[in-house]
Amino acid sequence: MYFVKKIFGICDDEKPSEHSEENRNSGEIGEENPSPWRKIRNFVQWTPFFQTYKKQRYPWVQLAGHQGNFKAGPDQGTILKKLCIKEEKCFKVLMDDVLRPFVPEYKGIVKADDGECSFIQLQDLLSDFVSPCVMDCKIGVRTYLEEELAKAKEKPKLRKDMYEKMCQVDTTAPTEEEHKMKGVTKPRYMVWRETISSTATLGFRIEGIRKSDGTSSKDFKTVKTRDQVMKEFMEFTENFPHSVPKYIQRLKSIRTALETSPFFQSHEVIGSSLLFVHDKYDANVWLIDFAKTLELPENITITHKDKWKVGSHEDGYLIGLDNLISIFKSILENYPVPVSPPLSLPDTSLIETNTGNT
Repeated sequence: MYFVKKIFGICDDEKPSEHSEENRNSGEIGEENPSPWRKIRNFVQWTPFFQTYKKQRYPWVQLAGHQGNFKAGPDQGTILKKLCIKEEKCFKVLMDDVLRPFVPEYKGIVKADDGECSFIQLQDLLSDFVSPCVMDCKIGVRTYLEEELAKAKEKPKLRKDMYEKMCQVDTTAPTEEEHKMKGVTKPRYMVWRETISSTATLGFRIEGIRKSDGTSSKDFKTVKTRDQVMKEFMEFTENFPHSVPKYIQRLKSIRTALETSPFFQSHEVIGSSLLFVHDKYDANVWLIDFAKTLELPENITITHKDKWKVGSHEDGYLIGLDNLISIFKSILENYPVPVSPPLSLPDTSLIETNTGNT
């Protein structure tokens, strides 16, 4: 984090590592006289959806839903993601799979300076883009594992926090009994959460969008219908018409690779995302996030497109992917003017000069 401290003028004797991450997050330390690091941490966590840092003119982006999980990588063009053994195992397998061109390159494990935690070193997918627009789409008909649902059903308790979240979205969603008790069970909330978005209807949902001007949003909880999703996609690609055919081509290539991928055939892919990135020069899509991706039990095979029922392990991945392709095709067909080819790539030295002056 040297580059963060340098930008804000923090001295070495104000290192955040003097306290555990747990204590820093709990807000129990330095409340009366917060250190400069505390002020920065609060600012970083407040930033909606994306966190952007620079290290030697090199930007990288982090979803706000994973606070503290990412750091700038030690090498140019890399990021560090907090180690998840299941995800690291997936990346190792993917490096020898036909899906390798469609996922960030895995570069091994890096231990933190304090030795308390480890990180997966990955290719930064944004390093070749200039002021990119980024969209994260969570793919599949559910975002929870079957074992998570089963565990939640073991000893269901009424949760006031989940009831309040439900009411914030739709006051009519809780039953009369739930309103009376002012609580809902976790299994009830988990299933309901999927039904209010396009996860249940289209097999994917928009998690967040960041535009090239730096504005960002995660307010897509109730974006559910095809028309609603298409509207958001059209705004996302507005002024970048070349991105749409590129996205279609890339999604089709991913679809083809999935059909022959041993990894895809042998795994239940839950909570994974497709990351869409474009600027005025290029556009691309990658598969990311494999923390909940598990190898299927023996004697279980799935199609990734059949309707899910408890015990089937179906994830609906292909349902979501096919709908994404279909929606982007509709957008392309509805463009008022023919889509022009992308601009030629800019002079590299000019980019570096401009970036250095920002």
